[in-house]
Amino acid sequence: MTTPLRVPIFPLPDLTFFPHTLLPLHVFEARYRSMISDSMARDRRIAVVALEPGYEKTYDGRPAVRRVAGVGRIVRCERLSNGRFNILLRGDQRVRIERELPADTLYRFVEATPLDEVGGDGPEAQALGRAVGERCLQILETLGRSSKETRESIASVRSPAELGDQVASAVIPDPALRQALLEELDVEKRLRRLGDALDDLLQRLSQGR
Repeated sequence: MTTPLRVPIFPLPDLTFFPHTLLPLHVFEARYRSMISDSMARDRRIAVVALEPGYEKTYDGRPAVRRVAGVGRIVRCERLSNGRFNILLRGDQRVRIERELPADTLYRFVEATPLDEVGGDGPEAQALGRAVGERCLQILETLGRSSKETRESIASVRSPAELGDQVASAVIPDPALRQALLEELDVEKRLRRLGDALDDLLQRLSQGR
């Protein structure tokens, strides 16, 4: 049986935090500065979760958040002279938020269940991963952002799931689609949906040239 996690959450508008990615954040609100300090003294683990639409009226309180989030660890932390932080999070896993926990902190704690992926090891997933990598390179070339280092970086990722998460994080602009890709636990289904989205994006970019 999977052991639930108890982690602080960092709710952010329209942000999706995928496993296998790095997320730089500038932390300036008092409640989240406190969260970073406390997390550094614990296990450095934080869940980043997107806010539900309509959060604006309750942002300073406890606005509703998405059920599926990304959990990562702080791998770099710089405290600035004004008390703010620059941090770098490494995405470790998907989780489903089960409930919010009582806390005597300014920030929020939740109990969350780690989510396991399925279908990421077979030949179909490998083929889908290669196709996603090729489409990603085509998009970057169209945008003038391709380089030898980028091509080598994509080629070096052997796991289709890892490549899919990195491409979705770097290339997909639509917050709703990014959240849907985070929530999809079937790797082959996720890669197919990602591939379709990349095809659509490449077509729009090519038509706009």
